[in-house]
Amino acid sequence: MNPQSLLRRSVLVLGVAGLLAGGAYAQSTDPTPQQQDILSDKKDIRQDKQDLARDRADRNADQHDVNQDRRDLNKDRVDRNKDQRDINKDNLDLRKDDAKYGVNSAQAQVDRKDLHTDRVDRNKDQRDINKDRRDLTADRKDRNQDQRDINKDKRDLRKDRKDLRHDRKGR
Repeated sequence: MNPQSLLRRSVLVLGVAGLLAGGAYAQSTDPTPQQQDILSDKKDIRQDKQDLARDRADRNADQHDVNQDRRDLNKDRVDRNKDQRDINKDNLDLRKDDAKYGVNSAQAQVDRKDLHTDRVDRNKDQRDINKDRRDLTADRKDRNQDQRDINKDKRDLRKDRKDLRHDRKGR
């Protein structure tokens, strides 16, 4: 077998293969618009399900944050109320010691120091309460937005399923 005949056979085989490939390509049908619509609806449904799952996870995490902030807020209120009771008791002790020992007595000075410490603690607890209330409000806002997103995703999912049923019925 000489090189010329080998070359001729190779060209002939490639030509036949090209004709067969061209014929197969010509016979392949492009998806109809209805088929494309069905595929896009299926894709939309998958995407909506994923969005829904993500939004539910976000909402649940935000609800957990809301619950934690409420617990923190209640603890801070208990601490603040305890400090206020201490302030009231120290005021009573200070008045008694002022009357009994004098304004500049050692007992009165100790009571003034206790009173100052309790006021500082109470003020710190009140700042914590204010911060926790802001956090609680923000977390509730996030949770509510996530719930609105869930509702929108549910509407989208229902609409996409309805479109898919309509497209399949139209075949």
